Amino acid sequence: MDKKYYYLIAQLPDISASGEKAVPITEKQYRELCSRFLSADEMKIMDTLSLVPPKKSVETESHFLDAWYEKERNLRFALAQIRAQKMKKDFDQVPGSCTADILQAARTAVGMDSPLSAEQFLYDYRMGVLNNLRPYDIFSIDCVYEYGIRLMLTQRMRKFNRETGTASYHKIYDSILGEKI
Repeated sequence: MDKKYYYLIAQLPDISASGEKAVPITEKQYRELCSRFLSADEMKIMDTLSLVPPKKSVETESHFLDAWYEKERNLRFALAQIRAQKMKKDFDQVPGSCTADILQAARTAVGMDSPLSAEQFLYDYRMGVLNNLRPYDIFSIDCVYEYGIRLMLTQRMRKFNRETGTASYHKIYDSILGEKI
């Protein structure tokens, strides 16, 4: 166990997408805290953390991040393929490593009536993937990266709001019809 990871991880608060309170740490605060403990090379990787993986596989020097990005990339390709099929359009970019669980998650999300329900389902699915990929050594650099991805997912999910989404939908719908509210 590297003590710097222990001291860093011990300072990170628990995060959750549920509840009324704001997430106890922002992404900016998280990155600033990490900068105090991580090497320049580790911070380079930290600076590339994203919920959107590169379209083509790129080695990150982190087994966890490589596995996460592969799963997320495959999920996004599966979602795009299923949406294209639904619209009767061609889409042939799904990589061969797309597993049955990813395809099923994509089918379930695309089949939902409510975009908010689909987002909640995908959030839960992604958190399950993170739990399955979580490194065994909880005081490792991969756990630091895993926390960053989890934080970004949680912050993204907390931004969704039924009332705001409904108002936005009606505004877009009315503008398409050329009507005013």
